[in-house]
Amino acid sequence: MSKRTATWLAWSMCALSLVLTALSLFLLTLNGSHGYIFDYWFETTVTGAPFPLVGALIISSRPENIIGWLLCTYGLVTAVVHFSAEYATYTQLAQPGSLLGGEALGWFAYWLWTLGAGLLVPLFLLFPTGRLPSSRWRGFAAFSALAILVGAVFMAFSPTLLPFEPVSNPLGTHSLRGVDRIIEPLIFILILIAAVSMFVRLRHAREVERQQIKWLAYTAVVGVSGVILYHTLLVLINESWLWWVGFIPNIVGFLGIPIAIGIAILRYRLYEIDLIINRTLVYGSLTGLLAVLYFGGVTALQSLFSLLTGQGNTLAIVVSTLAIAALFNPLRRRIQSFIDRRFYRRKYDARKTLEAFGSKLRDETDLEKLCEDLAEVVDETVQPAHVSVILRSEVPSSSTTREQGQQDQQTTKHEG
Repeated sequence: MSKRTATWLAWSMCALSLVLTALSLFLLTLNGSHGYIFDYWFETTVTGAPFPLVGALIISSRPENIIGWLLCTYGLVTAVVHFSAEYATYTQLAQPGSLLGGEALGWFAYWLWTLGAGLLVPLFLLFPTGRLPSSRWRGFAAFSALAILVGAVFMAFSPTLLPFEPVSNPLGTHSLRGVDRIIEPLIFILILIAAVSMFVRLRHAREVERQQIKWLAYTAVVGVSGVILYHTLLVLINESWLWWVGFIPNIVGFLGIPIAIGIAILRYRLYEIDLIINRTLVYGSLTGLLAVLYFGGVTALQSLFSLLTGQGNTLAIVVSTLAIAALFNPLRRRIQSFIDRRFYRRKYDARKTLEAFGSKLRDETDLEKLCEDLAEVVDETVQPAHVSVILRSEVPSSSTTREQGQQDQQTTKHEG
């Protein structure tokens, strides 16, 4: 396939996916007005939209890369599933009999989602090189493909079309009742194992490939963290605003997965992931610690002031707020220092070495000793194979020739 043909096909798949997504959101609104809506439908519909767009961008630049084709295919399949599900909900539940083919599209969406979710397995397995991490993963890849295909067949003959219950599957058989309770966990386990393969690949990856894996791992961790927060905080603390604490990182994380893949494959600002991870660790830890201190301080001070004065709710809040404001910068510096020492030890040591050299530079007067110290600092921080320090100075020549010479002093250090 020529690059022009591949680009045209990719953008056609992208356009079709976006049109179906827009129609899905429209039908979702209509179904919601009749009371037929599920909490996760809007989330899954929106988070699937960037996949075909990023895939088309990758194919336009690198049509030979299989990751771009997987993204386009995943985006198209999920868009078809969402549109079919919303269409079936509208024609079977919200406005029964208003449109034709609702039962057929409900059946189509019920088993096709298995193939769509299964596409995440090769996506994680082949990212970012388009090849398996090693030959030992061939057996798992073959088993995953077979399990996903068999699971789709079983789902196609399930007796009911969930979540369109009590809509029955015209092709269903009662012997397969409850098969979705087996297929769904199985696909989730396969996706999880495929995601773990990236960390196995990370152990032997070189610098560029390591940065590519970091991008995808970062967004995946953010999305999963949102899911964990959503299902733990709301259970432990019944506060409606805590829903956003889990929902926002969940949406940001899963929306960021295709974007992170695009950055990794196209290598656009690839090395900024280290700064993003560092800032996330620092400010995420700082926010959590300040929140605990604030609510703990408010609770403790309210109890204390109530014992002393009989009232003190407002004063406790004011004192806690001022304490948090005063602790912000000291805590941020301490957390930054801890994270640099714990997770960025090499860069932390290099910065300390450069700071020490800068202090020594102000008092050094011996030029040769200064060159040797500079070569040692560069060798310790950057670790090159060859270090050269070249000094240039203007040397006036005789008045007859009026030529200018150069005097070079070079201190060279070779390392293995």
